Amino acid sequence: MTVDLPQDSAGSPAPPASAPGAGSVRAGRPAPSSESSQPQDLAVDRRWFLSRMAAVWAAAGAGVAVGGTVLASPAMATGGGSGGGPSWAGAYARTIRRAALEDPTELTVSEAAAAFRRGKLRPVDLMEAYLDRLGRYEEIYKAFLWRPTNAQLLAAARRVRIDSRSTPLAGIVTAEKDNYYTKGIPTTAMSPVYAGFVPEYDSTVHARMKAAGAIMMGKAAMGPLASGRARLPDGTATTVNAWTPDDIRYSPSGSSGGTATAVAGRLSTSGTGTQTGGSITSPSQAQNLTGLKPTFGRASLYGIVPLTFTRDHPGPLARDAMDAAIMLQSFAGPDRNDPRTLGMPPVPNLVKAASVYTHGGKPKVRWATTVGYPPDFLTGANAEILPMRQSLLDALAKVGCRVKEIPYPADWDLLSGLSSTAGEATNMFLPFLRKDVSLFSDRLPGFLNGMFRSSDNYMKMLQARYQFLRLVLDQIFDKCDVFLTGTVFDGIGLPLIAFPYGMGVDTTTGLPVPRGTTLGAPPFGEERLLAVVAAYQAVTDHHLRRPPDPTPPAAAGARAFSAPYKVPSDYDATDET
Repeated sequence: MTVDLPQDSAGSPAPPASAPGAGSVRAGRPAPSSESSQPQDLAVDRRWFLSRMAAVWAAAGAGVAVGGTVLASPAMATGGGSGGGPSWAGAYARTIRRAALEDPTELTVSEAAAAFRRGKLRPVDLMEAYLDRLGRYEEIYKAFLWRPTNAQLLAAARRVRIDSRSTPLAGIVTAEKDNYYTKGIPTTAMSPVYAGFVPEYDSTVHARMKAAGAIMMGKAAMGPLASGRARLPDGTATTVNAWTPDDIRYSPSGSSGGTATAVAGRLSTSGTGTQTGGSITSPSQAQNLTGLKPTFGRASLYGIVPLTFTRDHPGPLARDAMDAAIMLQSFAGPDRNDPRTLGMPPVPNLVKAASVYTHGGKPKVRWATTVGYPPDFLTGANAEILPMRQSLLDALAKVGCRVKEIPYPADWDLLSGLSSTAGEATNMFLPFLRKDVSLFSDRLPGFLNGMFRSSDNYMKMLQARYQFLRLVLDQIFDKCDVFLTGTVFDGIGLPLIAFPYGMGVDTTTGLPVPRGTTLGAPPFGEERLLAVVAAYQAVTDHHLRRPPDPTPPAAAGARAFSAPYKVPSDYDATDET
């Protein structure tokens, strides 16, 4: 079956090719050499990034592509950062937890890669461990919409050969959100709009991870067209949160919830998601993961079902900062099929940034870093959360961060609340709305809302985004290097990292659940975010907590759930064509 579908985010059907308080909206410091010890955010001209995002927003409003000289900047030639280009030297764990060797599903990417190279584990051993859990618990988790057969996955794992040229992703098992194009494999964004769609090419992210040796366990369930939790067209929720597997009431949180449940539930080592309004950071916080939303344009959106042209971001959901760095390092970088990635500073050594730095034998943050927090961070939360937040700030100070309250600038509430996505999302799917509104199920009201927005309203929204980005760069990041924030940075393209900082009790179910927070950074501040979280995770163990196993399906009376797709008989989990 073939259907006409919206173009991918790049608008092209062609297959893809394989110091604290530094400046505000200002010309960056002279870009250091590729071996610089400074993070890349100090080298980036923030006025250039402001102009770049304005060009992207204007292009979206005009319905034209962007690229060429409008996005390029001579100042980006060296780009700064902690060493240029991908380097995997620090990606392999020096020590592997005994509990993880006894149960391979507990291994992080870094630990599994080290175990493969030291002959302590084979990729097929890891795959068998995951398949065992899937056989016992996937009926409850419902993390996946589609998976290869067990035989196909085992065959793929047996073909993996670990040698000196292998990347840390060789043999690693991943879960990919169902809006990533996968050649010859159904990609539906869990929506009737894409029913029966089988892409003829891979998304750039998927292609690059395959080239790095990753094995896709399956396509993860997601909110229909990247909205809310995974659910059927009639609104019935499917995927559960891995921390409350026997109680569907507690949401996996965000449209990347299927990926989060797969990673947290130990059905895959790591995974990919997308974020337009919190769908990487939110499920990461809800499921005790470390999720990284990169700077807009750092990673390609080519071959990903679009929601907006200006706010979509691909990124990893992982167990810790190092795993997030390995994942992003494997697929970030320019892509000629997505002009939003062109003219960017080169991807720095993210793995080095996420490696734990020590001073005097104790973990310390790699670079002098001021962590800003808003005035309501220690006053606007409930009694359960406040001690966790204070403990977080204390731990950050312990690893050498300067912790500082940063006042909200004037007009913060107004500008941060005006960055709507409704008009853009509607525009992506107008032909389908005009053809058959029933395809959108419970997503219809939001899309119809966008149809009634005037062009004047849309232009005011873009102007508000510009003013908000300028406000953040001028009055937040002139006082700190990273900022404890929510998802308000999505609309302005700045990087975010979510990570766990404690456990609480859900008031609806009465069950223990993870609590997490989010750090934001200036443009191309992924190194800084990874370094801070790596140092924090070196002195805490929140990220090592594992959720309880579900009650076995027979005893729990779990609903039967049949995969909606037939596995292609010729599917090869490591095919790189």
